Amino acid sequence: MNPSLELQLKTLPSEPGVYRYYDKNDQLLYVGKAKNLKKRVLSYFNKNLSGYRIKIMVGKIQRLETTIVNSEYDALLLENNLIKEYQPFYNVMLKDDKTYPWICIKNEDFPRIFLTRNIIKDGSEYYGPYAKVRPAKVLLDTIKHIYKLRTCNLLLSQNKIEEEKYKVCLEYHIKNCEGPCEGLESKIEYDEKIDAIRGIIKGDFRKAKDYLINQMTKYASNLQFENAQIIKERLDILEDYQAKNTVVNPNIDDVDVFGMTSDETAAYVNFFKIRNGNIIQSFTTEIKKILEETDEEIIEEALIEIRQKFGSDSKEILLPFHLSVEIPNVKLIVPKVGDKKRIVELSEKNAKEYRLEKLKQVQIVDPERHTNRIMAEMQKLLRMPVEPRHIEGFDNSNIQGTNPVSACVVFKDGKASKADYRIFHPKTVEGPNDFATMEEVIYRRYKRMLDEGETLPQLILIDGGKGQLSSAVKSLKLLGLYGKITIIGIAKRLEEIFFPEDPIPLYLDKKSETLKILQRVRDEAHRFGVKHHRTRRKNSTIKSELEDIPGIGEKTIELLLAKLKSVKRIKESNLETLEEILGKSKAKIVWEFFNT
Repeated sequence: MNPSLELQLKTLPSEPGVYRYYDKNDQLLYVGKAKNLKKRVLSYFNKNLSGYRIKIMVGKIQRLETTIVNSEYDALLLENNLIKEYQPFYNVMLKDDKTYPWICIKNEDFPRIFLTRNIIKDGSEYYGPYAKVRPAKVLLDTIKHIYKLRTCNLLLSQNKIEEEKYKVCLEYHIKNCEGPCEGLESKIEYDEKIDAIRGIIKGDFRKAKDYLINQMTKYASNLQFENAQIIKERLDILEDYQAKNTVVNPNIDDVDVFGMTSDETAAYVNFFKIRNGNIIQSFTTEIKKILEETDEEIIEEALIEIRQKFGSDSKEILLPFHLSVEIPNVKLIVPKVGDKKRIVELSEKNAKEYRLEKLKQVQIVDPERHTNRIMAEMQKLLRMPVEPRHIEGFDNSNIQGTNPVSACVVFKDGKASKADYRIFHPKTVEGPNDFATMEEVIYRRYKRMLDEGETLPQLILIDGGKGQLSSAVKSLKLLGLYGKITIIGIAKRLEEIFFPEDPIPLYLDKKSETLKILQRVRDEAHRFGVKHHRTRRKNSTIKSELEDIPGIGEKTIELLLAKLKSVKRIKESNLETLEEILGKSKAKIVWEFFNT
């Protein structure tokens, strides 16, 4: 270790702050935050450090810098700003270079309202950004159905209107505009509409409803029932939009919500901005993991950056789990029950769906990366020392206790390798004994593979519970393979995963890729076993009828079935056909058996 770096490590302060690692070329490698700088930085130089990428980074560190701040939250803010400014190689970042649309209320007399991706600092109001264009367009269309607003870019100053500089256009004649350019609509009336629209965009529908109800009442009192009906229809449009967008109790006001899910390589964070029970912003992003970051570390970073992106200053944030950081004047809440709990669950659901969508895209575009990710996930969840690139699954079939068979199916890189499938007919087991059959089959399979020097699997999957698994383990122990190959059992009723010598089963998420592959292996072993069991039963039934022919042995029966395929065709064959297959003497015996 660099002597100056070693000296720095010995003199680190035990205060909250930010640390920065640099390499020999003075390039910034990593920026981190800490509640206790000394404790956090020294943890990187621990001999028991885990994580391949962390070890690589630590090996490059030549010097470090620290900045002390007042609180962990201040450290989080500073860390976020430094990451955005310098983009260090080993930091996670929201890699999002999209330009999102905003709803603009233009700073002008009789303001226009439109969608834009360009923010101009001219005093106009911008609401957003919107992660998707469609919700913003639906909102604008709803507003335009309710309110008649101008779309022209005329400079509608009061002087020019009074001087009659403009004439109404087609939009006025088709009743999309009230004609403010000719003074047919006052600025006060127009501004009332804009004020109500601001409320709709922010999720507050009260002013808009009051405005429409007052108009409807005014028309009705003047006996203008046709106009009152038009306003009533606009009120219905507004209430329908509100009903579709109200997702929780309307009393939940001015709240930010975060949900997330993660796997070995990335985290997926969803953000909702909620006003009056309405989701007025929704955004989901993928964050690549670089140094085995925890979910807590990732959501802390995302929380700061996403709130900055969407300009949110909500005083309440709903989260799926507790964070160690405290944000001044903001409540961080992990709801346990009720509407707030449900909205966090909805946020998490959005994050999970986004992850699935991304994984499907990767599967199409980069199948190798998709396979590598699944293998890494299986290794972790099944507590394996290596990735299960080669899986073998076993299932016994002995329906009605006759003609038992055992199926062995092989999966390589998560895909069926049908050329490697095998069927076993038990040799030492009498009757339907699943445990003894599994013990025999496992021993025969891997004894032969050892004798022939074949590559052994990394994972063996047994269809069944503890009993079948224990029987299979006996054979592995006899062969000296126990502990060298991971072996598990899967019980179908609750999809429980059993490990040898562990009484508590593992329950995987029902949508887990690992569980789906294990189910596929199990189901394929069952299908393959049942197929061969039925074939064996069918052949056994056929043979039993032919075995009644005196003087005809098993080889003759097999020859007949190979040529004529069924007992029916054998019965219908003439003597000449049978003679061609069996010769004259045996053909005569068969023909006379069925025809005399």
